Amino acid sequence: MSKGRTVDKPFLIIVLILIIGGFLIFSSASLGLLTQGSEKFSQVTFNQTVLGLVGGIIFGLITWKFDYRIWRKYALLIFIFAIILNILLFIPGLGISHGGARRWIDLGFISFQTSEILKIGFIIYLAAWLSSIKEKVSDLYLGLLPFCVLLVVPAVLLMLQPDTDTLAILFMTSLAMFFTAGGKWRHVLLLVVVGLLALGAIALSHPYVMQRITTFLNPEQDPLGASYQIQQSLIAIGSGGTFGRGFGKSLQKFNNFLPEPIGDSIFAVMAEEFGFVGSVGLIFLFIAFAIRGFMISVRAPDSFGGLLTLGIVILIVSQSFINIGAMLGVLPLSGIPLLFVSHGGTALFITLVEVGIILNLSLIHI
Repeated sequence: MSKGRTVDKPFLIIVLILIIGGFLIFSSASLGLLTQGSEKFSQVTFNQTVLGLVGGIIFGLITWKFDYRIWRKYALLIFIFAIILNILLFIPGLGISHGGARRWIDLGFISFQTSEILKIGFIIYLAAWLSSIKEKVSDLYLGLLPFCVLLVVPAVLLMLQPDTDTLAILFMTSLAMFFTAGGKWRHVLLLVVVGLLALGAIALSHPYVMQRITTFLNPEQDPLGASYQIQQSLIAIGSGGTFGRGFGKSLQKFNNFLPEPIGDSIFAVMAEEFGFVGSVGLIFLFIAFAIRGFMISVRAPDSFGGLLTLGIVILIVSQSFINIGAMLGVLPLSGIPLLFVSHGGTALFITLVEVGIILNLSLIHI
Protein backbone atom coordinates (compact mmCIF):
# COMPACT_ATOMS: atom_id res chain seq x y z
CA MET A 1 0.00 0.00 0.00
CA SER A 2 1.27 3.42 -0.88
CA LYS A 3 1.69 6.19 1.66
CA GLY A 4 -1.25 8.50 2.23
CA ARG A 5 -3.80 5.74 1.71
CA THR A 6 -5.80 3.69 4.18
CA VAL A 7 -8.21 0.82 4.00
CA ASP A 8 -11.95 1.28 4.56
CA LYS A 9 -11.95 0.66 8.32
CA PRO A 10 -15.73 0.16 8.80
CA PHE A 11 -15.70 -2.55 6.12
CA LEU A 12 -12.64 -4.19 7.69
CA ILE A 13 -14.29 -4.19 11.13
CA ILE A 14 -17.45 -5.77 9.71
CA VAL A 15 -15.37 -8.48 8.05
CA LEU A 16 -13.39 -9.19 11.25
CA ILE A 17 -16.61 -9.53 13.25
CA LEU A 18 -18.02 -11.94 10.63
CA ILE A 19 -14.82 -14.02 10.68
CA ILE A 20 -14.62 -14.24 14.48
CA GLY A 21 -18.37 -14.68 14.98
CA GLY A 22 -18.56 -17.24 12.18
CA PHE A 23 -15.72 -19.27 13.68
CA LEU A 24 -17.40 -19.30 17.11
CA ILE A 25 -20.76 -20.36 15.64
CA PHE A 26 -19.11 -23.09 13.58
CA SER A 27 -17.14 -24.31 16.61
CA SER A 28 -20.35 -24.68 18.60
CA ALA A 29 -22.29 -26.33 15.77
CA SER A 30 -19.47 -28.82 15.11
CA LEU A 31 -19.74 -30.19 18.64
CA GLY A 32 -22.65 -32.26 17.40
CA LEU A 33 -20.16 -34.26 15.33
CA LEU A 34 -18.64 -35.66 18.52
CA THR A 35 -21.68 -37.93 18.80
CA GLN A 36 -20.65 -39.41 15.43
CA GLY A 37 -17.03 -39.97 16.46
CA SER A 38 -13.98 -37.81 17.19
CA GLU A 39 -12.37 -38.71 13.85
CA LYS A 40 -15.03 -36.95 11.80
CA PHE A 41 -14.96 -33.98 14.18
CA SER A 42 -11.19 -33.65 13.78
CA GLN A 43 -11.34 -33.91 9.99
CA VAL A 44 -14.09 -31.31 9.61
CA THR A 45 -12.54 -28.81 12.03
CA PHE A 46 -9.13 -29.22 10.37
CA ASN A 47 -10.57 -28.53 6.90
CA GLN A 48 -12.50 -25.51 8.13
CA THR A 49 -9.88 -23.90 10.34
CA VAL A 50 -6.57 -24.75 8.67
CA LEU A 51 -7.51 -24.98 4.99
CA GLY A 52 -10.44 -22.56 4.98
CA LEU A 53 -9.84 -19.99 7.70
CA VAL A 54 -6.05 -19.84 8.07
CA GLY A 55 -5.39 -20.42 4.36
CA GLY A 56 -8.07 -17.90 3.42
CA ILE A 57 -6.69 -15.24 5.76
CA ILE A 58 -3.15 -15.70 4.40
CA PHE A 59 -4.21 -15.46 0.76
CA GLY A 60 -6.72 -12.73 1.61
CA LEU A 61 -3.88 -10.65 3.00
CA ILE A 62 -1.91 -11.32 -0.19
CA THR A 63 -4.76 -10.16 -2.44
CA TRP A 64 -5.20 -7.13 -0.17
CA LYS A 65 -1.62 -6.11 -1.02
CA PHE A 66 -2.03 -6.74 -4.77
CA ASP A 67 -3.08 -3.84 -6.96
CA TYR A 68 -6.59 -4.84 -8.10
CA ARG A 69 -5.71 -4.00 -11.72
CA ILE A 70 -3.70 -7.22 -11.93
CA TRP A 71 -6.99 -9.14 -11.97
CA ARG A 72 -8.02 -7.29 -15.12
CA LYS A 73 -4.71 -8.07 -16.80
CA TYR A 74 -5.10 -11.82 -16.24
CA ALA A 75 -8.91 -12.00 -16.30
CA LEU A 76 -9.15 -14.25 -19.36
CA LEU A 77 -6.48 -16.65 -18.10
CA ILE A 78 -8.20 -16.88 -14.71
CA PHE A 79 -11.53 -17.63 -16.37
CA ILE A 80 -10.00 -20.28 -18.63
CA PHE A 81 -8.27 -21.87 -15.61
CA ALA A 82 -11.62 -22.01 -13.79
CA ILE A 83 -13.26 -23.63 -16.83
CA ILE A 84 -10.51 -26.27 -17.06
CA LEU A 85 -10.89 -27.12 -13.36
CA ASN A 86 -14.62 -27.68 -13.82
CA ILE A 87 -13.97 -29.89 -16.85
CA LEU A 88 -11.49 -31.97 -14.84
CA LEU A 89 -14.38 -32.86 -12.51
CA PHE A 90 -15.52 -35.45 -15.01
CA ILE A 91 -12.23 -37.34 -15.17
CA PRO A 92 -12.67 -40.67 -13.34
CA GLY A 93 -10.64 -40.84 -10.16
CA LEU A 94 -10.23 -37.07 -9.99
CA GLY A 95 -13.77 -35.78 -9.56
CA ILE A 96 -15.72 -36.79 -6.43
CA SER A 97 -19.41 -37.72 -6.57
CA HIS A 98 -21.57 -37.14 -3.49
CA GLY A 99 -25.34 -37.15 -3.20
CA GLY A 100 -25.78 -37.46 -6.95
CA ALA A 101 -23.58 -34.44 -7.71
CA ARG A 102 -20.02 -34.20 -8.98
CA ARG A 103 -18.62 -30.95 -7.61
CA TRP A 104 -15.28 -31.71 -5.93
CA ILE A 105 -11.78 -32.54 -7.14
CA ASP A 106 -9.73 -34.85 -4.94
CA LEU A 107 -5.95 -34.44 -5.11
CA GLY A 108 -5.33 -36.88 -2.28
CA PHE A 109 -3.94 -34.38 0.19
CA ILE A 110 -6.76 -31.90 -0.41
CA SER A 111 -10.19 -31.69 -2.04
CA PHE A 112 -11.96 -28.55 -3.20
CA GLN A 113 -15.20 -27.43 -4.85
CA THR A 114 -14.50 -26.14 -8.35
CA SER A 115 -17.69 -24.08 -8.70
CA GLU A 116 -16.37 -21.63 -6.09
CA ILE A 117 -13.40 -20.89 -8.34
CA LEU A 118 -15.67 -20.71 -11.40
CA LYS A 119 -17.81 -18.05 -9.72
CA ILE A 120 -15.00 -15.64 -8.96
CA GLY A 121 -13.23 -16.42 -12.26
CA PHE A 122 -16.37 -15.55 -14.21
CA ILE A 123 -17.03 -12.37 -12.20
CA ILE A 124 -13.47 -11.13 -12.75
CA TYR A 125 -13.67 -11.75 -16.50
CA LEU A 126 -17.18 -10.28 -16.78
CA ALA A 127 -16.06 -7.11 -14.98
CA ALA A 128 -13.08 -6.81 -17.34
CA TRP A 129 -15.21 -7.40 -20.44
CA LEU A 130 -18.04 -5.03 -19.43
CA SER A 131 -15.58 -2.26 -18.56
CA SER A 132 -13.80 -2.71 -21.91
CA ILE A 133 -16.87 -2.39 -24.17
CA LYS A 134 -18.18 0.67 -22.24
CA GLU A 135 -21.24 2.24 -23.92
CA LYS A 136 -21.59 -0.73 -26.28
CA VAL A 137 -23.15 -2.65 -23.36
CA SER A 138 -26.55 -1.24 -24.31
CA ASP A 139 -26.27 -2.48 -27.90
CA LEU A 140 -28.18 -5.64 -28.80
CA TYR A 141 -25.46 -7.21 -30.95
CA LEU A 142 -22.35 -5.89 -29.19
CA GLY A 143 -23.66 -6.04 -25.62
CA LEU A 144 -26.61 -8.32 -24.92
CA LEU A 145 -25.83 -11.21 -27.27
CA PRO A 146 -22.13 -11.56 -26.29
CA PHE A 147 -23.21 -11.33 -22.65
CA CYS A 148 -25.61 -14.24 -23.18
CA VAL A 149 -22.88 -16.27 -24.87
CA LEU A 150 -20.59 -15.68 -21.91
CA LEU A 151 -23.32 -16.81 -19.51
CA VAL A 152 -23.77 -20.07 -21.40
CA VAL A 153 -20.23 -21.23 -20.55
CA PRO A 154 -20.59 -21.43 -16.73
CA ALA A 155 -24.25 -22.42 -17.10
CA VAL A 156 -23.38 -25.56 -19.06
CA LEU A 157 -20.58 -26.52 -16.65
CA LEU A 158 -22.78 -26.02 -13.59
CA MET A 159 -25.74 -27.92 -15.03
CA LEU A 160 -23.51 -30.88 -15.81
CA GLN A 161 -22.46 -31.18 -12.15
CA PRO A 162 -25.41 -30.36 -11.42
CA ASP A 163 -25.27 -27.22 -9.26
CA THR A 164 -28.42 -25.21 -9.93
CA ASP A 165 -28.04 -23.12 -6.77
CA THR A 166 -24.68 -21.73 -7.83
CA LEU A 167 -26.03 -21.13 -11.33
CA ALA A 168 -28.93 -19.08 -9.93
CA ILE A 169 -26.58 -16.93 -7.83
CA LEU A 170 -24.18 -16.41 -10.74
CA PHE A 171 -27.08 -15.44 -13.01
CA MET A 172 -28.40 -12.84 -10.54
CA THR A 173 -24.94 -11.40 -9.92
CA SER A 174 -23.99 -11.14 -13.59
CA LEU A 175 -27.37 -9.57 -14.41
CA ALA A 176 -26.79 -6.87 -11.78
CA MET A 177 -23.32 -6.20 -13.20
CA PHE A 178 -24.68 -6.04 -16.75
CA PHE A 179 -27.34 -3.51 -15.76
CA THR A 180 -24.90 -1.41 -13.70
CA ALA A 181 -22.49 -1.30 -16.64
CA GLY A 182 -25.18 0.28 -18.83
CA GLY A 183 -27.43 -2.56 -19.98
CA LYS A 184 -30.94 -1.51 -21.04
CA TRP A 185 -33.95 -2.19 -18.85
CA ARG A 186 -35.76 -4.12 -21.58
CA HIS A 187 -32.72 -6.33 -22.12
CA VAL A 188 -32.56 -7.07 -18.39
CA LEU A 189 -36.28 -7.85 -18.25
CA LEU A 190 -35.88 -10.15 -21.24
CA LEU A 191 -33.10 -12.02 -19.47
CA VAL A 192 -35.23 -12.31 -16.32
CA VAL A 193 -38.06 -13.86 -18.34
CA VAL A 194 -35.65 -16.26 -20.03
CA GLY A 195 -34.20 -17.12 -16.61
CA LEU A 196 -37.65 -17.90 -15.18
CA LEU A 197 -38.49 -20.09 -18.17
CA ALA A 198 -35.15 -21.86 -17.75
CA LEU A 199 -35.92 -22.40 -14.06
CA GLY A 200 -39.23 -24.01 -15.01
CA ALA A 201 -37.49 -26.30 -17.49
CA ILE A 202 -34.84 -27.24 -14.91
CA ALA A 203 -37.52 -28.02 -12.32
CA LEU A 204 -39.34 -30.29 -14.77
CA SER A 205 -36.17 -32.12 -15.79
CA HIS A 206 -34.56 -32.33 -12.34
CA PRO A 207 -36.85 -33.95 -9.71
CA TYR A 208 -34.85 -32.62 -6.74
CA VAL A 209 -35.44 -29.03 -7.88
CA MET A 210 -39.18 -29.65 -8.26
CA GLN A 211 -39.23 -31.28 -4.82
CA ARG A 212 -37.65 -28.19 -3.25
CA ILE A 213 -40.26 -25.96 -4.87
CA THR A 214 -43.23 -28.13 -3.84
CA THR A 215 -41.84 -28.46 -0.31
CA PHE A 216 -41.51 -24.70 -0.09
CA LEU A 217 -45.10 -24.18 -1.28
CA ASN A 218 -46.45 -26.87 1.05
CA PRO A 219 -44.00 -27.54 3.90
CA GLU A 220 -46.51 -29.70 5.77
CA GLN A 221 -46.93 -32.32 3.06
CA ASP A 222 -44.04 -34.62 4.07
CA PRO A 223 -42.82 -33.73 7.58
CA LEU A 224 -40.76 -36.93 7.92
CA GLY A 225 -39.30 -36.77 4.41
CA ALA A 226 -38.75 -33.80 2.08
CA SER A 227 -40.02 -31.28 4.67
CA TYR A 228 -38.08 -32.73 7.59
CA GLN A 229 -35.15 -30.30 7.40
CA ILE A 230 -37.26 -27.15 7.28
CA GLN A 231 -39.50 -28.44 10.09
CA GLN A 232 -36.52 -29.14 12.34
CA SER A 233 -34.95 -25.83 11.39
CA LEU A 234 -38.06 -23.90 12.42
CA ILE A 235 -38.23 -25.84 15.69
CA ALA A 236 -34.61 -24.89 16.45
CA ILE A 237 -35.13 -21.24 15.53
CA GLY A 238 -38.36 -20.99 17.51
CA SER A 239 -36.91 -22.64 20.62
CA GLY A 240 -34.17 -20.01 20.73
CA GLY A 241 -36.61 -17.37 21.91
CA THR A 242 -35.32 -13.84 22.43
CA PHE A 243 -31.80 -14.46 23.71
CA GLY A 244 -31.27 -18.16 22.95
CA ARG A 245 -30.24 -21.17 25.00
CA GLY A 246 -26.63 -20.02 25.19
CA PHE A 247 -23.36 -20.84 23.43
CA GLY A 248 -22.95 -24.56 22.79
CA LYS A 249 -26.38 -25.44 24.21
CA SER A 250 -28.33 -26.17 21.03
CA LEU A 251 -30.30 -29.41 21.33
CA GLN A 252 -31.15 -29.81 17.65
CA LYS A 253 -27.55 -30.28 16.55
CA PHE A 254 -27.25 -33.49 18.57
CA ASN A 255 -28.62 -36.96 17.69
CA ASN A 256 -29.20 -35.94 14.05
CA PHE A 257 -32.40 -34.03 14.86
CA LEU A 258 -31.30 -31.25 12.48
CA PRO A 259 -29.75 -32.34 9.14
CA GLU A 260 -26.46 -30.65 8.20
CA PRO A 261 -26.01 -28.67 11.47
CA ILE A 262 -22.57 -27.43 10.36
CA GLY A 263 -23.63 -26.86 6.75
CA ASP A 264 -26.95 -25.72 5.31
CA SER A 265 -28.68 -25.60 8.72
CA ILE A 266 -26.07 -23.77 10.75
CA PHE A 267 -28.19 -20.60 10.92
CA ALA A 268 -30.85 -22.62 12.77
CA VAL A 269 -28.22 -23.77 15.30
CA MET A 270 -27.06 -20.19 15.75
CA ALA A 271 -30.65 -18.97 16.22
CA GLU A 272 -31.30 -21.64 18.84
CA GLU A 273 -28.22 -20.67 20.82
CA PHE A 274 -28.30 -16.88 20.39
CA GLY A 275 -32.00 -16.29 19.84
CA PHE A 276 -33.78 -13.54 17.98
CA VAL A 277 -31.24 -10.93 19.06
CA GLY A 278 -28.29 -12.91 17.77
CA SER A 279 -30.08 -13.77 14.50
CA VAL A 280 -30.93 -10.14 13.81
CA GLY A 281 -27.35 -9.18 14.68
CA LEU A 282 -25.95 -11.60 12.08
CA ILE A 283 -28.40 -10.38 9.43
CA PHE A 284 -27.48 -6.80 10.25
CA LEU A 285 -23.79 -7.62 9.75
CA PHE A 286 -24.47 -8.91 6.22
CA ILE A 287 -26.58 -5.83 5.46
CA ALA A 288 -23.76 -3.59 6.72
CA PHE A 289 -21.30 -5.62 4.61
CA ALA A 290 -23.46 -5.01 1.53
CA ILE A 291 -23.95 -1.27 2.17
CA ARG A 292 -20.27 -0.63 2.83
CA GLY A 293 -19.29 -2.81 -0.11
CA PHE A 294 -21.57 -0.89 -2.46
CA MET A 295 -20.05 2.37 -1.19
CA ILE A 296 -16.58 1.04 -2.06
CA SER A 297 -17.90 0.05 -5.49
CA VAL A 298 -19.28 3.54 -6.17
CA ARG A 299 -16.03 5.31 -5.33
CA ALA A 300 -13.79 2.82 -7.17
CA PRO A 301 -11.21 4.57 -9.39
CA ASP A 302 -12.44 2.91 -12.60
CA SER A 303 -15.37 0.92 -13.98
CA PHE A 304 -13.53 -2.40 -13.70
CA GLY A 305 -12.93 -1.90 -9.99
CA GLY A 306 -16.51 -0.80 -9.42
CA LEU A 307 -18.02 -3.74 -11.29
CA LEU A 308 -15.67 -6.24 -9.66
CA THR A 309 -16.54 -5.01 -6.17
CA LEU A 310 -20.24 -5.01 -7.00
CA GLY A 311 -20.07 -8.58 -8.28
CA ILE A 312 -18.16 -9.88 -5.26
CA VAL A 313 -20.48 -8.17 -2.77
CA ILE A 314 -23.60 -9.53 -4.46
CA LEU A 315 -22.07 -13.02 -4.64
CA ILE A 316 -21.34 -13.08 -0.92
CA VAL A 317 -24.48 -11.37 0.37
CA SER A 318 -27.02 -13.06 -1.92
CA GLN A 319 -25.60 -16.49 -1.10
CA SER A 320 -25.80 -15.78 2.63
CA PHE A 321 -29.34 -14.41 2.52
CA ILE A 322 -30.55 -17.34 0.41
CA ASN A 323 -29.24 -19.69 3.09
CA ILE A 324 -30.89 -17.71 5.89
CA GLY A 325 -34.15 -17.36 3.94
CA ALA A 326 -34.27 -21.12 3.33
CA MET A 327 -33.85 -21.86 7.05
CA LEU A 328 -36.64 -19.40 7.88
CA GLY A 329 -38.94 -20.98 5.32
CA VAL A 330 -39.28 -17.85 3.16
CA LEU A 331 -37.21 -19.37 0.31
CA PRO A 332 -36.92 -22.93 -1.05
CA LEU A 333 -34.23 -25.12 0.54
CA SER A 334 -30.85 -25.08 -1.18
CA GLY A 335 -27.39 -26.51 -0.67
CA ILE A 336 -25.86 -23.05 -0.37
CA PRO A 337 -23.69 -22.47 2.72
CA LEU A 338 -23.85 -19.46 5.01
CA LEU A 339 -20.57 -17.71 4.19
CA PHE A 340 -18.12 -16.99 7.01
CA VAL A 341 -20.08 -19.50 9.14
CA SER A 342 -20.98 -22.81 7.45
CA HIS A 343 -18.66 -25.73 6.90
CA GLY A 344 -16.97 -25.49 3.52
CA GLY A 345 -13.25 -24.88 3.34
CA THR A 346 -13.27 -23.90 -0.35
CA ALA A 347 -16.13 -21.43 0.10
CA LEU A 348 -14.50 -19.80 3.13
CA PHE A 349 -11.09 -19.66 1.43
CA ILE A 350 -12.45 -18.01 -1.74
CA THR A 351 -14.63 -15.64 0.29
CA LEU A 352 -11.63 -14.33 2.23
CA VAL A 353 -9.65 -13.95 -1.01
CA GLU A 354 -12.56 -11.94 -2.42
CA VAL A 355 -12.62 -9.79 0.71
CA GLY A 356 -8.92 -9.10 0.17
CA ILE A 357 -9.69 -7.81 -3.34
CA ILE A 358 -12.36 -5.45 -1.97
CA LEU A 359 -10.02 -4.21 0.76
CA ASN A 360 -7.42 -3.31 -1.87
CA LEU A 361 -10.11 -1.47 -3.85
CA SER A 362 -11.26 0.34 -0.70
CA LEU A 363 -7.96 2.20 -0.34
CA ILE A 364 -8.73 5.92 -0.29
CA HIS A 365 -6.69 9.10 0.04
CA ILE A 366 -6.50 10.61 3.53
